[in-house]
Amino acid sequence: MTRRVEVVPHNPNWRSAFENESKQVAVALADNVVAVHHIGSTSIPTIYAKPIIDMLVKVREIAKVDEQNLAMQALGYEAKGEYGISGRRYFRKENEAGMRTHHIHVFEVHSAQVERHLAFRDYMRVHPEDAQKYSQLKQKLAKQYPNDVDGYVNGKDEFIKDIDKKAAEWRNS
Repeated sequence: MTRRVEVVPHNPNWRSAFENESKQVAVALADNVVAVHHIGSTSIPTIYAKPIIDMLVKVREIAKVDEQNLAMQALGYEAKGEYGISGRRYFRKENEAGMRTHHIHVFEVHSAQVERHLAFRDYMRVHPEDAQKYSQLKQKLAKQYPNDVDGYVNGKDEFIKDIDKKAAEWRNS
């Protein structure tokens, strides 16, 4: 199935959608959970985003997450294992119409990936010029690759790596 790439203006309901879903995910992943964070473009209030809620879940032990796959499936999530990133557990959810609604990235609490994702989000929230450049890039790529998620993602790669560097420097200053 070809996934359509669509980016839309920020929706203020994304925050409550995250809050509601994060509570259920925290229950499903049980006492292994340290924190659940809203990440990705839907967590940056000023920019366009694909209407998919991204969550980062920090856990004490990544291996224990696999024991909760059935609990996550009961919430409608598909467990994808590491899905290309060592040390991660990835889950995705679709609505009744087959539209993707949520991505969950689970990492151990001390993973460098946790800091990278949170630094990117926080940097973009306080640097509106870069956030707008990202928003414009996402809109351009969605028009350029309306039926090619890989093309869309690859088109953002260089920009994201640049912001990751800026965000790490900003976080450490």
